[in-house]
Amino acid sequence: MRPAQLALTALLALSLPAFASRDGGDYGDSHGLPPVHGPKEYRGTPHQYEAHHDFKDQDGHPDFPHVDGREWVGHDTGREDEHYKVQHAWANGHYRGGFGPEHIWHLSGGEAGRFWFDHHWIFSVAPYDAAYCLDWYWDRDSVAIYQDPDHSGWYLAYNMRLGTYVHVMYMGR
Repeated sequence: MRPAQLALTALLALSLPAFASRDGGDYGDSHGLPPVHGPKEYRGTPHQYEAHHDFKDQDGHPDFPHVDGREWVGHDTGREDEHYKVQHAWANGHYRGGFGPEHIWHLSGGEAGRFWFDHHWIFSVAPYDAAYCLDWYWDRDSVAIYQDPDHSGWYLAYNMRLGTYVHVMYMGR
């Protein structure tokens, strides 16, 4: 009976990482699971935000663009939003590191103007969104990347700790 108990104990010890949170101690507190999918292409009347728009759709929700269930709050400005127009979309190539909740990346350094993940993918936050990520931990937050169906050249980086997102451009490897 003793060998069976030892084998069971070893099996349980080896399986602990599967039950741990995705953001173990070194990466901050998890806000929860990332969204199952990115936003759908916006088809309504585009919303134009003033300089200091309040994105807080309910008490306790962030005052920045965020995800509320399946809704990407703040992602309703449509394809023609001048804040996200770029001269040469995909000038640095397309990001191929994986999208959505199956691919969680940990910020490894930088700041809004230039940051990178563990695997050295380099991104830059859209200038218009820079104020929405002032409280990101650039050396440890967990982020999921989603494709942006409305703005060519941009992706969406979802911060798991905060539940907020910003537009980001892939700068290369």
